[in-house]
Amino acid sequence: MMDAPRQPDDAALTFADDAGASRSKWVAGGLALAIVAWMGSGYLIPSAHDDGEAGGATAAMRQPVSVAVMASQAQTIPRIFSAEGQALPDRDTSIRAETSGLIAEILVAKGADLASGEPIARFAPAARQSDLARAEEELRLAQREYENAQALLARGVATADRVAQARAALASAQAGVTAANEAVTNTEIRAPFAGRLEALEINEGEYITIGDDIGRIVDNAPLTVRIQIPQQAIRDIRQGQTAQVAFMTGESAAGVVTFIGSSADAQTRTFTADIDIPNEDGAIPAGISAQLQIPTGEITAHFISPAILSLDTDGALGVKTVDAQNSVVFHPVEIVRAQTDGIWVSGLPDAAQIITIGQGFVNDGETVAPTVQEGDPEALVDPAEAGLVASPDVTTGTSVGDNPEAGLLNE
Repeated sequence: MMDAPRQPDDAALTFADDAGASRSKWVAGGLALAIVAWMGSGYLIPSAHDDGEAGGATAAMRQPVSVAVMASQAQTIPRIFSAEGQALPDRDTSIRAETSGLIAEILVAKGADLASGEPIARFAPAARQSDLARAEEELRLAQREYENAQALLARGVATADRVAQARAALASAQAGVTAANEAVTNTEIRAPFAGRLEALEINEGEYITIGDDIGRIVDNAPLTVRIQIPQQAIRDIRQGQTAQVAFMTGESAAGVVTFIGSSADAQTRTFTADIDIPNEDGAIPAGISAQLQIPTGEITAHFISPAILSLDTDGALGVKTVDAQNSVVFHPVEIVRAQTDGIWVSGLPDAAQIITIGQGFVNDGETVAPTVQEGDPEALVDPAEAGLVASPDVTTGTSVGDNPEAGLLNE
């Protein structure tokens, strides 16, 4: 017979009845609150170390950027108009035959320097004498025919038209005799003006006719340098101005402006100008290139290194200076003249403190700590190579590295 299940005893003990059970719950809850409070303290109460770093960074941001400046005084220099041109001869002419005939003798060689009227070649005289004899015989025949026509007209046998034809034939025969006489007299081909014989197209024994090319003669004294003047500079160039010309062959000479065009080229909008240069000995050849400079006045300018130039946000070329309040000022400038060791610019005050190092890292209106730089601005250290540190340059759109200890800007 199975026993009945045992009923639980109402008097049995449980964990809740333990006196230490509630105390352990309070201890666990307290530990959890302590951990949460400790973790949140870092956000609510910053440490003294963090306060020191934040203060140092703020102080560094407020410190003016150090730049190097150079005192520059404007100077009065001549304004120069520069252009490139080509040397042209004073005269360049083709020599053509004025009569027909057989070339009997060549008297000069190609490349000879000729005087005005100097013989170049000589025709064979025998043929010309024969031509003269034939022309004289034709003239006598025409004269007899004309006289016979007049006699027949007087007797009523001939007409007036026949007399007119005979008169025309007589005039033609007279012209032939005149031409034959001139051919006999002019048996030589002569230079039309003094110059150098650049080409000779005939040979001995060659028969030439009227209009055939004999050669080409060039006169280089004076020499003409032709340039093109832009329309914005046409008011600065006048006839009679002196010019310095340097040729590609190494020669240099002084010239005078003798011609300025009054109508611009439709394609290039430039004006043609000629500068005449004495070249009595012909040492300077025609056709070579030339560099030309014409003084057009005076201008006040500063001499600086091209590395000092900056661009503003609009792309204007300029130079940054420091004023009396140590503020950066951007001055738009114009390049007046370029040399191998620097450039002359206008647009700056007569006396200026030009930023020579660090101009790429400061902006217009920014307060800086200037340091006077002595010596040639060409020899100054490049800011990028020196590791200079500054905020991004709004003017040029450039930024720099982040080395806090290198360069002048962190002195």
